[in-house]
Amino acid sequence: MDSLRIDKWLWAARFYKTRSLAAEEIGKNRVQINGLDAKASREVKAGDRVRLRQGPLEREVLVRGVSAVRGPAPVAQQLYEETPESVQRREAAAQQRRLAAEPAHTIEQGRPTKRDRRQMDKAWNERWSAGLD
Repeated sequence: MDSLRIDKWLWAARFYKTRSLAAEEIGKNRVQINGLDAKASREVKAGDRVRLRQGPLEREVLVRGVSAVRGPAPVAQQLYEETPESVQRREAAAQQRRLAAEPAHTIEQGRPTKRDRRQMDKAWNERWSAGLD
């Protein structure tokens, strides 16, 4: 076998958990083959350059082989070779995530207590009276 549908290859190479997820990502134009947007039925062969997006991460790989069966991860990793630029971008993104601030630390205080709620209600009622002045 020298060529295979791109959705099958992405599934067999373990980029996506199911073939339908791979086809869905292809339909959203998140997969390109040799710089052109792909369709699920597009054939991929050894030597093609595939660019795909997995969440916030964008990867670029060279196809080394094709397989229609989904095997273990070490076998699947032999189907492609990630470009050095892609590896560098992926490591930079991982480093940035590690160094980024924890979102939970930006919250100064959590949910108001019963006492806080009463004080807020009291202040609200004093400020916005429905009575005639």
